[in-house]
Amino acid sequence: MAEADSFYDMTIIGGGPAGMFAGFYAGLRNAKTQIIESLSEMGGQVTALYPEKTILDVGGYPNIKARTLVTELEKQLSESDTAVKLNQTVTDVEQIDGGYQITTNKEVTQTKAIIIATGVGAFNPRKLAVDNSEDFEGKSLFYSVKHLDQFRDQTVLVAGGGDSAIDEALLLHGVAKKVYLLHRRDKFRALEHNVERLIQSSIEPVTPYLIKGLAQLDNGQVEVEAKKMKTEEIKKIAVDKIVVNYGFIAQDDALNKWQAHPDVNRGTIQVQPSGKTNLQNVFAIGDVSKYDGKQPLIATAFGEAPIAVNAIMKSLYPDRRGPIHSTSLKG
Repeated sequence: MAEADSFYDMTIIGGGPAGMFAGFYAGLRNAKTQIIESLSEMGGQVTALYPEKTILDVGGYPNIKARTLVTELEKQLSESDTAVKLNQTVTDVEQIDGGYQITTNKEVTQTKAIIIATGVGAFNPRKLAVDNSEDFEGKSLFYSVKHLDQFRDQTVLVAGGGDSAIDEALLLHGVAKKVYLLHRRDKFRALEHNVERLIQSSIEPVTPYLIKGLAQLDNGQVEVEAKKMKTEEIKKIAVDKIVVNYGFIAQDDALNKWQAHPDVNRGTIQVQPSGKTNLQNVFAIGDVSKYDGKQPLIATAFGEAPIAVNAIMKSLYPDRRGPIHSTSLKG
């Protein structure tokens, strides 16, 4: 058995915004902490899929680009002693005396507590259900916007009806020659502010339609065949690029393979108001956590992080004086 002083106080699994802020706050509490991130850089889904996206729900910023937010979080995290471990995938978590043993593809460590901040898990987008769609992937069909320049002066069709689809359409509107936004319903389900911006823009809504086919044209463009819902009407639109945003398929297999794992249902973990799961000293924050009234916002995750960290510290060190006010934590 490992010596108690070799244990981390807490291990944060996931290096997205929620995990990064939890790591910083854990540093304010002088907790011996590590963050384990499976990707080669921090930022999680925000970095991997939406680096160009404008984020509107972070206090103090009227708007901020996703990659800029991650850069600022990295600067903040660097002020703490939290250990950051990239390119490490957690393959097992085992309950041991004094806490948990965490096995990754690179090492084995021990920890007294865990904060799961894995977001939606593996980044598996819901694919376009068209037979030949794979022939276009990476060339004219994309599931995220990573580099705006590749859409500059192009005719682009965005498919989807939620916040992310509208965000991407508005983002592309600034560089593309023409943007269509195709949705299978009459109304978009997104923030009212974004829907208003959409209405006021020159983006052309195509509703209620569903993509049924793709065909390569001689001029290099792609012909999108879309069927109007509940009718036989077909509309054909020639575009240079297509961006599909149908969300993600929940991937909870990785968590369920751990020897000690919380109750996972359709990719999310039911938690108490503190973020506590059904396991001792195991918490979940960010998109992976679920409770009544939960809103999947970065702002929400930033609030959940210190609540979970403080709950852990109270459990591990009940005699320690907890924080009174944020300004008193660091002088």
